[in-house]
Amino acid sequence: MRWLGYAWHKSNRGVEVKIAYDVLVFYSALVAWVGLLAFGLRQKKFGPFMIFGLIITSVVNLRYFVDGQAASIAFFIGIYDVFDNLGLGREEGAPALAQCVGNECTVWGDRYVNHPSWGVAFHDRFLNGPALRQNLLFGHIFFNTIAFLALHYQLFRPGVGAHRNRHRVIGRVSFGAITLGTICAVWMASEHHAVSEYGGLAAQLGFYSMAAFVYGTAIMGVRTVRAGDQAGHRKWMIRYAGSMWGAFWLFRVMLVVTGPLLRNYESASLLISIWFSAPLGIVIAEAIRRRPLTKPVIDLTEPAPTRVGV
Repeated sequence: MRWLGYAWHKSNRGVEVKIAYDVLVFYSALVAWVGLLAFGLRQKKFGPFMIFGLIITSVVNLRYFVDGQAASIAFFIGIYDVFDNLGLGREEGAPALAQCVGNECTVWGDRYVNHPSWGVAFHDRFLNGPALRQNLLFGHIFFNTIAFLALHYQLFRPGVGAHRNRHRVIGRVSFGAITLGTICAVWMASEHHAVSEYGGLAAQLGFYSMAAFVYGTAIMGVRTVRAGDQAGHRKWMIRYAGSMWGAFWLFRVMLVVTGPLLRNYESASLLISIWFSAPLGIVIAEAIRRRPLTKPVIDLTEPAPTRVGV
């Protein structure tokens, strides 16, 4: 099943190519999202921007369970094909670009025959990989999506007053989900030393580092609330949110920018995203926490009057 599909047409050279409408719709959604960000910066209201971002995240992740891994990864690669082939002829390659069997690793058909080498390896590893690897990917996506959505509910519905018990229960569910999602991620990363297109050992260690930033901030959020430090708890949960946004969205945005710039260096673009997306997300979240861009729902600097449980 494909949600939006594609259309075929014949180019001037007689090559059958696809118009990947699902990628074009995704680009349109991102343009609208940037518009919401501009609106938020002007009006100091970022709720619509965050909610729309969560919707896009959920749709992108959900399609793995609807369309399957191979089709969803081909869509993911198709997003970068447009940028990584900028300025290149159809048959012109680069050290960071590679071809895949039957050109099945993209939703663009024969429009692009060269793709980011990490994407070709990503597609092949899950198209032809063992069931365990595929199940780990499903588990990582499923549990991290739950944790990501629950995190934002917690931030907008702090555990004070009537929300206290609900906050505690959802917090436990969220922490359990990120624990399982991180285990799946680390398990998959343990194989990456053998994947040269990812960057080999540097990629493996980088994914371990990403997991440490995400899970480490979550653990600190739990430790502070159990110690009765509500102000510290909110600080660490905001940092945790930053790591999650970084690991998902900054990771992907950075690939758009660095892919075309570093296509003469295999795996350089991916390694930059792996190593720097999560910590950069934390830095941005910390900057927002210290100098709020909008009036917060609750005071992020002073302790709440009621203890929040986890």
